[in-house]
Amino acid sequence: MTVGGGAATPRRSLRIGLIATILTGVLLLLCCTGGTAAFFLSGLGGDAENGDTLAGWGCGPIRPVDIAGELPRFTEYGDAQVRNAAIIIKVGQDLKVPSRGWVIALATAMQESALRNLANSGVPASLALPHEGVGADHDSLGLFQQRPGWGSVAERMTPAYTARKFYEKLVKVRSWQRRPLTVVAQQVQVSAYPDAYAKHEEVASKIVDALAGGAARTVEINGKAVCNAAERGEIAASGWTAPIPGDVGSGFRTASRPGHDGVDIGAAKGTEIRAAAAGRVLVAKCDPDHRLREDCDVDGFPDKGGCGWFVDLLHAGGYITRYCHMVVRPRVREGQMVAAGEVIGQVGSSGNSSGPHLHFEVHLRNNRDSSGAVNPIPFMRERGAPLRAAE
Repeated sequence: MTVGGGAATPRRSLRIGLIATILTGVLLLLCCTGGTAAFFLSGLGGDAENGDTLAGWGCGPIRPVDIAGELPRFTEYGDAQVRNAAIIIKVGQDLKVPSRGWVIALATAMQESALRNLANSGVPASLALPHEGVGADHDSLGLFQQRPGWGSVAERMTPAYTARKFYEKLVKVRSWQRRPLTVVAQQVQVSAYPDAYAKHEEVASKIVDALAGGAARTVEINGKAVCNAAERGEIAASGWTAPIPGDVGSGFRTASRPGHDGVDIGAAKGTEIRAAAAGRVLVAKCDPDHRLREDCDVDGFPDKGGCGWFVDLLHAGGYITRYCHMVVRPRVREGQMVAAGEVIGQVGSSGNSSGPHLHFEVHLRNNRDSSGAVNPIPFMRERGAPLRAAE
């Protein structure tokens, strides 16, 4: 592992016809007739705002989703699929489920049906109802591929009904807002492939942000959604949190430190360091200095080399975060699964360091090397977990 600059460098109009009644009435009509409300059945075309652009807008106030209005487009999904996503979010809003739940619900439906209201070739009654594709997984139906225990055929083929049933079970999962998306989704769905949900978390967060005014960047605090406040163990709806509270000092690849592949966040020695998102521990060890010494239990000094005691975490989407200069051996071990906000170590000054701080890096595409590193400041800000004094 090559070390430099104080730390290791070892990674948007959809148009639809006027809706003749309110959402519930429309959905009931869909259940009971076969021909009306065709906007659920196909993409509608038109010029729309780009969802990726909207997702990058600022946070708050959270706006109610208007499923009858213009919706943005996303490269990953067609118009009908985005409208299904809007229905899922709208149901969550109506039920007053915190926005983290909307992200989990969307990611689940993405995995189960690719946001399509699926009939089933083995359930003939479903084929007579409005649908956007035909599946063949047992007797599963709809956006969430729910089986008979979840409701009748007509109910399971009604997007708003299936979303409501999902949320009703979701909120009964203990500590669901803080636990990894895969764990929570699995407890609701009981899927044969529980780990598959995590790969949809990033796009689900983008859709929630674009449709609901940056809602994935909020934290639920005292019953209110607060923007850009994910730190001290509070987790944004996106699933991310700042690793420590503190001000950014030395920045990412500055003119004076072009090899500095992260940012330095000042904090007192012993300050708890938290996992920025749920993930698996790739590395938790003492990084040798330039002289190959593994003496991380003592304070380091400039030009000593090495990251000191450090941890690398692998997250959904191929993101890797790095936490350097811990004061003592990390609290986690290689291969361990950690939750977002879980304490993984304490701030120190081991390795190539001039004083207590956390050197924090973000890498893309499973690349732990310098070539995979990106600036953590915009990355964390976009996820509602901004690093302080980062502008």
